Amino acid sequence: MQRFYEVMFIVRPDTQDEDVDKLIAGFEATVTNGGGTVRSTEKLGRRKLAYTVRKFNEGNYILLTIDADGALVHELERRLRVSEPVIKFITVRMDEEQKRIDKIKAIRATRKKLSAQPVAAPAEGTEAHAAEATPASA
Repeated sequence: MQRFYEVMFIVRPDTQDEDVDKLIAGFEATVTNGGGTVRSTEKLGRRKLAYTVRKFNEGNYILLTIDADGALVHELERRLRVSEPVIKFITVRMDEEQKRIDKIKAIRATRKKLSAQPVAAPAEGTEAHAAEATPASA
């Protein structure tokens, strides 16, 4: 069963661009050879890390969006783990996230919006009562 995943990984900042391209091509080949499809590949560039990882404070971020089954994702994560230039990675299953977002939107669509409700005019008895409570200046 093909599912939609996002795989974000961080490559060492001292890695050359040609080596990063070869690394990405290798991961894409792993996905396609395993029967999955690569939707997109984005190089997000060099960014500062939130904390030091393997003595690095910066890293090159790459985002792969893929359609694959669980065994293929497991193999991709194994290759990411043993790859020397990759210092950190995370895989997120996005089809469940999309289902959750669609469910929330459906619930919100059924609720009555207070801003769309017409404003009710105050009852006449309350206006007269308010006028009696304020003293008239002479």
